[in-house]
Amino acid sequence: MEPKLVLLVFTLISATATCEYIRPPPRKTLHFPWDSKSSSHPQQVHISLAGDKNMRVSWVSNEKSSLSMVEYGTSPGRYSNRSQGESTSYSYLFYSSGKIHHTVIGPLEDNTVYYYRCGGEGPEYKLKTPPAEFPVMFAVAGDLGQTGWTKTTLDHIDRCKYDVHLLPGDLSYADYVQHRWDTFAELVEPLASTRPWMVTQGNHEKESILFFKDGFQSYNSRWKMPFEESGSSSNLYYSFEVAGAHIIMLGSYTDYDEHSDQYNWLKADVAKVDRKKTPWLLVLFHVPWYNSNEAHQGEGDRMMAAMEQILHAASVDIVLAGHVHAYERTERVNNGKLDPCGAVHITIGDGGNREGLANRYKNPQPAWSVFREASFGHGELKLANSTHAYWSWHRNDDDEPVRSDQVWITSLQSSGCIAEKKDELRKILTGP
Repeated sequence: MEPKLVLLVFTLISATATCEYIRPPPRKTLHFPWDSKSSSHPQQVHISLAGDKNMRVSWVSNEKSSLSMVEYGTSPGRYSNRSQGESTSYSYLFYSSGKIHHTVIGPLEDNTVYYYRCGGEGPEYKLKTPPAEFPVMFAVAGDLGQTGWTKTTLDHIDRCKYDVHLLPGDLSYADYVQHRWDTFAELVEPLASTRPWMVTQGNHEKESILFFKDGFQSYNSRWKMPFEESGSSSNLYYSFEVAGAHIIMLGSYTDYDEHSDQYNWLKADVAKVDRKKTPWLLVLFHVPWYNSNEAHQGEGDRMMAAMEQILHAASVDIVLAGHVHAYERTERVNNGKLDPCGAVHITIGDGGNREGLANRYKNPQPAWSVFREASFGHGELKLANSTHAYWSWHRNDDDEPVRSDQVWITSLQSSGCIAEKKDELRKILTGP
């Protein structure tokens, strides 16, 4: 057949396949049995990056006298190193948390398996550090919750040979019911104890009570991120580097105007980025700026007005967000218009939450919107080298991950955009 005819037939087949896809129904919230672990044994173990060649191990114990100590080494049962950390706890209405431990271990070798034990007793865990060079793989899923679809998403991510998990907000959906923070951490422990989970906050983490409780107490106590290591004054925004990527985690629910600490920290952070060392620049936050779904329309507009010019001047490659319970990918865009030097925006708030999917989209589809679908799933981002990355989105089709969207992305570092925007960046960084 003629090339044009082949393209037409393929387009029609693809459109028919999309129309015939029937989304499976919602799944119930998971229920967890009573925990019979020893009160001193570690529970809810998860790890996160904590500066150059370091990892933070976090866990909870019910025994107040348990140690914030991690023993670790490169052979099972043989711990040649030991680190002492810190602990905290909190009370929330009638709930009192266990003892929450955070212990930094390292320096660690890159791309290496370590075996570790928390608190001097209990089971042995195993982690793998990320590579120092390309390629590097990220798993991405936001708005997880604790439903049957969450479990399916986690099972699919577990099949992916990823190095770091990125989560753009809305973790447990505890929503003031504090024991759900415990059950969520138990649910994700099989994955989060083996690969670093780097998270930022969403609206479901806030849990503030007017005149009584400040926001994010549970989140900040349990999920400590490397904010101090990146010069931030708040756990709600920070940055880190892995392989050839500099990754900025921003807070949609803390001040972001030009007089805020977050705004000034962001300017200082992008000023330190060395694109020769980290040619890829990624940003995550919860509320999407480019969203053609009818859900949560306009909620990111004020943050976008305050910060998009910084991200554009810094030549951010990819922006990942959640909040909208659906998937959407854009072309490179800035200031509402197609821009070859803008960022690719991806909304991936479809991890499995109990609120269900956002099924209604605005029509006509904006020019900047390439692909959109309301299904649960997860994303995989492989930075193949300094110039090319492969993004794929995997729909939860029943219990099988189906790759439904995929694209090769070329870095702005290799396109000449960074050189073009040097003056723009300098003006923003040195301005008021």
